[in-house]
Amino acid sequence: MTHFTDIRATGWVSHAPAAVRPYLLLARLDRPIGIWLLFLPGAWGILLARAPWPHTMRLLLLFGVGSVVMRAAGCVVNDMWDRDLDRQVARTAGRPLASGALSMREAAGFLLVLLCAGLAVLLQLNVLCWALGVGILVLVALYPLAKRVTWWPQLVMGFTFGFGAPMGYAAASGRIDSAGLALYGAAILWDLGFDTIYGFQDIEDDTLIGVKSTSRRFAHAPRRFVGLAYAGCVAMLVAACALAHLPTAAGLAAAAVLLGFQVYRLDPSDPPGCLRLFKLNRETGLLTAAGLLIGRL
Repeated sequence: MTHFTDIRATGWVSHAPAAVRPYLLLARLDRPIGIWLLFLPGAWGILLARAPWPHTMRLLLLFGVGSVVMRAAGCVVNDMWDRDLDRQVARTAGRPLASGALSMREAAGFLLVLLCAGLAVLLQLNVLCWALGVGILVLVALYPLAKRVTWWPQLVMGFTFGFGAPMGYAAASGRIDSAGLALYGAAILWDLGFDTIYGFQDIEDDTLIGVKSTSRRFAHAPRRFVGLAYAGCVAMLVAACALAHLPTAAGLAAAAVLLGFQVYRLDPSDPPGCLRLFKLNRETGLLTAAGLLIGRL
């Protein structure tokens, strides 16, 4: 069993008051990569819609705040569902609920505060986004169950984390059309690829306790599977730009190169290496956003 962990309790979190520290770890604020990966599809949608710049900047700010809050809420829900499983996986055994640093009641109270903050952000958006917000709450609640019933929890995660793409597009344009849906498809496939890479960190423990994942399902051909997911992502990004009449720019090509680099360097037997490749998706998402930004100028 691997003893690798990605919890960073010795970082800036260690300087927070002792009573606050478990909540920061529960919200994964020691690891902001998840905030980026939730925010970036929303930013893609906002930029693709080409709303006036003041509205675009306002939405980017709101989605940034919302990403911090809702990523934290999703982590709380996930850990409430998975606390018993987390105790059996080396990478996650130190999480606050799995280790007993926080109780379920304390986690539920924290979740309520986060959801209220998320609602405050949602109410700043248009009515279409209010309706879409109900859908994302359902996905957030159900995602932790996926690993128990299907080999494709990473795909369910893609539908959940990638939901920012149509949400951002709807917030900026007031509609959902083929361009917004194609962008959602790109975000789903992107998430499927990078979360499969992430899942390779736990493959030994997951096998022992019977947790399903695409990382386990395609362990015999990891590069092929992740490569196909990433190729589909790039194709859907190009389609979204074409449908929105947005010229594709160098940023998309640069993002595609970085995705290809991840596939080339992927080694499922190297958990720290998989984590490094996973984290490269912040830069991939930023390059994609830059490509969309350049295309709308």
